[in-house]
Amino acid sequence: MSGRGKKLVAAAKTKKSMSRSARAGLQFPVGRVARLLKKGNYAQRVGSGAAVYLTAVLEYLSAEVLELAGNASKDNKKLRIAPRHIQLAVRNDEELNTLLGGVTISEGGVLPNIQAQLLPKKTKGPREADHSKEIQSQEF
Repeated sequence: MSGRGKKLVAAAKTKKSMSRSARAGLQFPVGRVARLLKKGNYAQRVGSGAAVYLTAVLEYLSAEVLELAGNASKDNKKLRIAPRHIQLAVRNDEELNTLLGGVTISEGGVLPNIQAQLLPKKTKGPREADHSKEIQSQEF
């Protein structure tokens, strides 16, 4: 039996410590979110899975916004994401717009929008006007 214990001790020494972010496959820090949840007095007790879940949600939302903002910056032929691109990304996406409906993005501007009533009315071209005169004319 003593040989068995030595093998376990040797296996424990070779095992590397892994962060909770690495275990969950996340880039955002799970440990920091857990610490902030505990210190924030949001509840008397905070479960271990709560920090992992919240971190995953935050990472997903930030990745979604960054992807859409990157697409908006490419559309404007810019290499850098500006607050304007974040504003365009959020307001053009239906779900993000409802989530961030009451949020004001500094230096974001507004969506380009011209109401249909303010646009000039379409008039008939010169060909259509001449054609209608020919139909109405009478020969004597």
